[in-house]
Amino acid sequence: MIDIRISAAQLNTQSCIDWVMTPESGGVDVFIGTVRNSTKGKPVIQLEFEAYEIMAISEMRKIAEDILTRWPVHKIAIHHRTGILQIGEIPVIIAVSAAHRNAAFDACRYAIDTLKQTVPIWKKEVFEDGEVWVAAHP
Repeated sequence: MIDIRISAAQLNTQSCIDWVMTPESGGVDVFIGTVRNSTKGKPVIQLEFEAYEIMAISEMRKIAEDILTRWPVHKIAIHHRTGILQIGEIPVIIAVSAAHRNAAFDACRYAIDTLKQTVPIWKKEVFEDGEVWVAAHP
């Protein structure tokens, strides 16, 4: 019911979707985070993600387990990438399946919002004139 991964390898959106789909699922919601080309109007060259992997996986699993108690979902995949990512690459994918769309939507939003608040993953934003480490949350 839960698939949690942190990887330096490129993430595969379709494999996340395929994994969460079940014959009972009437809805699959997917959040795909991508590296954008600017932050607060400042051009970004690339991002670098680092994680305290053991703790990050544990916290991501807690999020998924919490979702299973809050919403009637079937499966949850939360995958996060580490390393240097270029504009347009995918650092995070969350896929959730449920019998009905509202549960899938609500659970997926909760997963990404909570991940950004609680999971020990950091990102370095690289600009033309420097770089800065920031938490991978607002």
